[in-house]
Amino acid sequence: MSIHSSFPFQTIDWEAIAKTSHKGESGTAYWQTLQLPGLRIRIVEYSEEYLADHWCRKGHIVHCLEGEFISESEDGSSFRLTKGMTYVVSDDLSSHRSKTKEGTKLLIIDGDFLNPSI
Repeated sequence: MSIHSSFPFQTIDWEAIAKTSHKGESGTAYWQTLQLPGLRIRIVEYSEEYLADHWCRKGHIVHCLEGEFISESEDGSSFRLTKGMTYVVSDDLSSHRSKTKEGTKLLIIDGDFLNPSI
């Protein structure tokens, strides 16, 4: 099955998109979310001492805009990402979570195109 979505040209004014808060195991994540059919684009800010409250199996493209964070894998490995770095993973290919000491700001893109079974 092929995934195909069409999006007309558009700009995103992140200042006009409200922030929602999501408590972590420690700290808080603040999301600004644009949801399109089969595609979610977010600016996510993690507070100081943020640790996600769950292991995520969803695929993402994560780009670090400011600061730094650690992406931990449930298998014990971890990856430090700093401003300008990106990671990519498809759905169900990793159990991962984020943590940061000093806070960070990320651009996160996920959607149907990261699901290898579609």
